[in-house]
Amino acid sequence: MKLSDKLEILADAAKYDASCASSAAPKRDSVGKDGIGASTGMGICHSYTPDGRCVSLLKILLTNYCLYDCQYCVNRRSSNVPRARFTVAEVVKLTTDFYLRNYIDGLFLSSGIIQSADYTMELLVQIARELREVHQFRGYIHLKTIPDADPALIDAAGRYADRLSVNIELPSHDSVARLAPEKSVHTIKLAMGAIRRRRDEAHAEPRAPRFAPAGQSTQMIVGADASDDGQILSTAATLYGSYQLKRVYYSAFSPIPDSPASVPSAPPPMQREHRLYQADFLLRSYGFQADELLPAGGNLALDIDPKLAWALAHREHFPLDLNRAEPHLIARVPGIGLRNAQRLIDLRRHRQIRYADLSRLRCGMKKVAPFIITADYFPARDSTSSSQLRRALADVAPQQMALWPELKAA
Repeated sequence: MKLSDKLEILADAAKYDASCASSAAPKRDSVGKDGIGASTGMGICHSYTPDGRCVSLLKILLTNYCLYDCQYCVNRRSSNVPRARFTVAEVVKLTTDFYLRNYIDGLFLSSGIIQSADYTMELLVQIARELREVHQFRGYIHLKTIPDADPALIDAAGRYADRLSVNIELPSHDSVARLAPEKSVHTIKLAMGAIRRRRDEAHAEPRAPRFAPAGQSTQMIVGADASDDGQILSTAATLYGSYQLKRVYYSAFSPIPDSPASVPSAPPPMQREHRLYQADFLLRSYGFQADELLPAGGNLALDIDPKLAWALAHREHFPLDLNRAEPHLIARVPGIGLRNAQRLIDLRRHRQIRYADLSRLRCGMKKVAPFIITADYFPARDSTSSSQLRRALADVAPQQMALWPELKAA
C-alpha cells in the first residue's frame, strides 16, 4: 500500500479522538543545535495554546488494526473498515517532512492494539524516541498511552512526549464492562495515577528529567451509553481532582455503518457536547461543583448555557450589586467572564461601577442586565420570572434543537 493511501486511512481513523490539543506545550527553539520542529511558529491552525501560539498537529493512528472489540469504536476488531499500518520509519518521515514543509508543528499519535499492549506501546515510544534523539525534533508530541502496557513503557513515553492521554471513554464501570469488555476502568485509573506520580516527582526535583510537561488528558464519549450529563460531569470532576488532568474532552457518539445493536443508532445532539464543554470550563475555572450545575442529575439544558441555567435556578443571589459583591459571585453573573470580573474588581477600587462600564468591557449585556445592580442601574428584584427570562435569553428555538439529531445523522 502506498504511503499516501495509508495516510488517508489512518488520518481519517484518528478523527474520532477528540483529546487532541496542545495547551501547556513548552516553548522551544529550533535554531542551531536545539533541532527542528519548534512549536512557536504559525502553520495550518488546529489549536492555540494559552499564551496564543498556534500549534498544528499531524493527527494519525499508527494502525487501525485492533485486537479489542469496543462496540463504540470504528476501528473495533469486528468493524468492516479498510485497514492500514504505518512502520515506525514512515511515521518519523511523515512528521519530519510535514514539519519542514511548514504543514505542522507537532504530532498526535495513537494506535489500535496489535499483538499486545506492550508491543504497541513500544512502537509508539520508539517513534517518539527517534524523533527526539535521532532527528532532534523539538515540536509538540502527544502520545496516546495504552493502560495495559508495562509501566516502564509509559514512563519512557513521558520522557519523550509533551502530553500523554489515557482515554476512559465511558463514565461508568458498567458501561465500560458492557461496551468495551477488554478494557478495565481500574487499569485505566492505575495508569492515570502512575502518570500523575511521575509528574509530581519531576516537579518536586528541579534536576529530574522532564516528564510529560503538558500533563495528561482523557476523553469521554457522549451518547454511546445511557449515562446522563450528571454522571459525566461527576466522573470528570473526580478525574480532575484525583489525577490532576489538564483536560477532559467530550466526543459526541457517531454511529458508523454496521454499528452493533449495543450502541444507539442515532447520535446525540451536537449541542449536548457543546454544553458539556461549557460546564467543564465552569468546573475548571469558575469554581463550580458538578452537583451545583446538575443537583438532581439528568442532562444539561440545550437551549441555555450552564452558567445561565445556574443563575436562573438561584435567583436569590440576583440582581447582584457589582460594587459590593464578592469576586467569585461577580464571575458567576451570566455574560461576565473571568477577565471582565477581574477588571470590574480592579475598577471599583478607584470608583463605582456604572452600567456603561460593562458595555465598554463588551460583556454580554442581554444576559447581564437582569442579574446586576450598578451605581446607576437598579432592576427590580424578581421583576421577571425565571421562565420568562429563559425564553428571552435562550440561544436557539426549541424547534431548531429538535432537528439536530436528524441533521447530524444525515
